[in-house]
Amino acid sequence: MNKLIIVDLDTQTVSARELHKQVGSTERFSAWFDRQLQFGFVENEDYTTVKVLTEVQNNKGIQERELTDHNLSVDMAKQICMVQKNERAKVVRQYLIELEKAWNTPEQIFARALKMADQTINRLKFENHALAQKIEQDRPKTIFADAVSTSQTSILIGDLAKLICQNGVQIGQKRLFDWLREKNYLIKSGSSKNMPQQRYLERGLFEVKESSVQNPDGSVRITRTTKVTGKGQVYFVNKFLAT
Repeated sequence: MNKLIIVDLDTQTVSARELHKQVGSTERFSAWFDRQLQFGFVENEDYTTVKVLTEVQNNKGIQERELTDHNLSVDMAKQICMVQKNERAKVVRQYLIELEKAWNTPEQIFARALKMADQTINRLKFENHALAQKIEQDRPKTIFADAVSTSQTSILIGDLAKLICQNGVQIGQKRLFDWLREKNYLIKSGSSKNMPQQRYLERGLFEVKESSVQNPDGSVRITRTTKVTGKGQVYFVNKFLAT
C-alpha cells in the first residue's frame, strides 16, 4: 500500500497539519482546525495538542519555528475527511480505512504483540538492573541488620570484632583495637588508653561501664571498660563493609 499520509502506527494518530495538507484545504490551518471542532471533537479524547518544530526560509536564511499541531485519532481523521466533500478527502479516508484493515490482520496483531512484549522485557531488564544496584548499595545495612537483630545491648570490642567477621571482614580483637586507636576513636596512650574519645561518646557510638573491684587489702578500685552501643555496632560494621 503506497503511503498517502503519515500515520503514527504506535499511537494510531495522524498529524492535523498533515491531514490539512493532504485533503487540499486552502484555508489557514488554525481556522480550518477550529471549524472541525464544531463537530463535537473532544481534546485529550479525540485529539491532543502538541508543539512541533519546522524549518522556514526568511531573509536570514533557514530557521526553526515552533508551530501548534494536533495528533488526531484515526477515527477523527476519517470523520473530518467525510465532511470535506472533495475527492482528495475521500481518497485519504479510504486509505485510512484500508490501513485499519491491515492493522487488524492476524499477522499485524501478532507483530504488535511481539513489539509490546519486547518493550516489556526491556523495561523489566532496566527495572531489575536498577533494583540490583539498589540492593548492592543497601547490602551493608541489610547484612548487618540480620546480624544484630537480636543484639540490643552494648558489647565489648572483642565481640565487635567477631560481629565484623560474621559479616565477611576478617579482623581480630587486637587489630580492631589498633584500628580504633589509629582512627582516633579510642585514646592512644596514658591512663585513659583505649577509652573512647569524648566526641564519639557524645555521638552515642560508645559507652563506658564502671565497676567496683575490692582489692585483697580491702580497698576498692574502679575499673572502666569500653563498650560499643547498638548505634556504634551499626556504624562500625557498615564502616568495614564499605571499605
